[in-house]
Amino acid sequence: MADVSMRYRPLGRSGVKVSALGLGGWTTFGESVAGQETVKDILCAAFDAGVTFFDIADAYAKGESERMMGKVLSEFPRHELVISSKVFFPMSDDVNDRGLSRKHIMESVDRSLRRIGTDYLDLYFCHRFDPNTPIEETARAMDDLVHRGKILYWGTSEWTGPQLRNVHRLCSKLNLHPPRVEQPQYSLLARTKFELDVRPTAVKHGMGLLLWSPLASGLLTGKYDDGFPKDSRLSRLAWLRKSEFSEERRERIRRFEDVARRYGHSRAQLAIAWVAAARGVSSVILGVTRLEQLRENIEALKIPVTKEMSAELDRIFPKPGFTEYAHLVARRNARRVRGKLRSLRRKQ
Repeated sequence: MADVSMRYRPLGRSGVKVSALGLGGWTTFGESVAGQETVKDILCAAFDAGVTFFDIADAYAKGESERMMGKVLSEFPRHELVISSKVFFPMSDDVNDRGLSRKHIMESVDRSLRRIGTDYLDLYFCHRFDPNTPIEETARAMDDLVHRGKILYWGTSEWTGPQLRNVHRLCSKLNLHPPRVEQPQYSLLARTKFELDVRPTAVKHGMGLLLWSPLASGLLTGKYDDGFPKDSRLSRLAWLRKSEFSEERRERIRRFEDVARRYGHSRAQLAIAWVAAARGVSSVILGVTRLEQLRENIEALKIPVTKEMSAELDRIFPKPGFTEYAHLVARRNARRVRGKLRSLRRKQ
């Protein structure tokens, strides 16, 4: 039975609702959390607290996250759950076992269903945009999966505003089921792309927003104030440490501690509360390795995010402005030019 303190929100303009906090398996279940009993304890505690949205991907621990989470989820009433998985990243060395081709999508969804142990997925994400596959091919494959009942809704993850606009235009023209949800990164430390590019387009097209990494891979908890603890996410994943960590960020996070303490909350709780209160957000995906983390993070829903609180946080983590938007557009244009050059080289 769901906890009455959990909130449930519409997935954009669709009819389905998701718990305001979800639980994901990225870098945790099957990787840093290898014991099935620990996975069961965490998922059962989350479900008892009212969490009904569980986010997985085939690429998480090369399918092990789907297997471990699916084993536990099979013990819950299926109609009470919203289960998602994703397709895009390579699952083997095979040249076709990657991307968003019709072949990879059709084969991947069946493998995910078997690993999770369910007849259908509520949500199925294109884990990234695939520049090597025509968008019509991807959209038609996803539309077919909806018609076959293997998925109920399809979505995107980390797509740009223009990419979302293009796929919605195409789906409207061809009378295909459009993507109903986008899964972007969003946190106090990652605001620009979401606020200036993704959210305006997603909201316009009625897409739900399911946010990942609200704690910036643990940075916003203060875990890395004095270094990189052994077995922590940033100590294990060098690529993530390079993209997320800097001394300037660590200094701002220390200032953030003063604000959180003054309001009587942990930094993790305040960071999650701020993200969950953002306009257009359907759910915030948590990634935890211990029951104590889960219980602390769920308490974030009880925090009222006031205008005064938001203003204080904006002073530490400023809203993106024209400069940030110009950099965003410049990076996008640079990627487009590089893509055209690669295409020209292949034709030569």
